[in-house]
Amino acid sequence: MAASRPLSLAAAALRAVIPWRRGRLLASTPGLLSRWEATSSVPEAGEGHIRLTDSCVQRLLEITEGSEFLRLQVEGGGCSGFQYKFSLDTVINPDDRVFEQGGARVVVDRDSLAFVKGAQVDFCQELIRSSFQVLNNPQAQQGCSCGSSFSIKI
Repeated sequence: MAASRPLSLAAAALRAVIPWRRGRLLASTPGLLSRWEATSSVPEAGEGHIRLTDSCVQRLLEITEGSEFLRLQVEGGGCSGFQYKFSLDTVINPDDRVFEQGGARVVVDRDSLAFVKGAQVDFCQELIRSSFQVLNNPQAQQGCSCGSSFSIKI
């Protein structure tokens, strides 16, 4: 996974204000929004699936270039035992599962999928931060107020 690059706060802040070479700001534009609405689909978040919210799909269409996708991983750590890690990546490994919705892709490795299957990935914008988050995770017993740490159901 050498091509993976974490979404640092500084990079996320820069991507929020800098116009990209595609000729658009990352704020919604009429052309982008209509293209996104025309291709957006909402599959059910069943067993072994990850569902993307509309805001997640829209943000991924804005920030990814070429073959880039959002990688979701689960690591040990955080205040509740496990934590979500998001990064942009271009390499799909043999044990990865690809979830595509409306042209946006989220990739989860087999080990991490066991901890997030049936969950929803969202993009949230708040006054103090903007970030991708995992919502409605049926595998999580409880989470931390930061939204990136959780404990699993036993």
